[in-house]
Amino acid sequence: MSKTVTPYQNQATKKEQVADMFNNISKTYDFLNHFMSLGIDIIWRKKAINELKQDKPKLILDVATGTGDFAFEALKMLKPEKIIGVDISAGMLSIADQKIKKRALGAQFEVKLGDSEKLPFEDNQFDAVTVAYGVRNFENLEKGLTDIQRVLKPGGKAVVLEFSKPKGFPVKQLYNFYFNYVTPGIGKLFSKDARAYTYLPESVAAFPDGEAFRTIMNKSGFRDTKVRPLMFGICSIYTGVK
Repeated sequence: MSKTVTPYQNQATKKEQVADMFNNISKTYDFLNHFMSLGIDIIWRKKAINELKQDKPKLILDVATGTGDFAFEALKMLKPEKIIGVDISAGMLSIADQKIKKRALGAQFEVKLGDSEKLPFEDNQFDAVTVAYGVRNFENLEKGLTDIQRVLKPGGKAVVLEFSKPKGFPVKQLYNFYFNYVTPGIGKLFSKDARAYTYLPESVAAFPDGEAFRTIMNKSGFRDTKVRPLMFGICSIYTGVK
């Protein structure tokens, strides 16, 4: 397993540091996300949500929901009865709450503060669980995935969207240059917390992507696990069934 990468070099646990980091960048997060990915993140989200189209889930849990963008798109595309979003950052959830009120979606989407490794829900509760760009921030990856598996109903599906590391030339070289030099520069320019955008490439580099992540999903109790690389392997969609 790769070494643990944390946002800040202090004594707090990884999850405490991640919560602080997202609280610090919550106000500029949406803008920077779309700006730095040139809007491609929106296309990737739709592809991930499409993995649940045939399942028609009625109750969905969105782990590491952040400002809610993934959940809002899932509401639009899947028309579930309800989505519950959980996140460790109160700052990000505050932005999500504002969006929910503005769009009058309180009956269909609610958010709550919670830890991905100790989800505040009963066993076998959700038809589907989604995580978009959140698993690499888990302090204990296997523990988080095991808890996601716990709250899924038998036969329920987990869909994970996460950055991965492209292998082929020249995408690998361009990707590394953009992630290691351009992204921190843009983050420093627009965000109060420049370290957050240095942590991003570090956390992606340390993340066990591809088949390594699929192996961890299997160890966490999932079956029929699959990995689907997107855009030359810049991003990947992982699925597994309880």
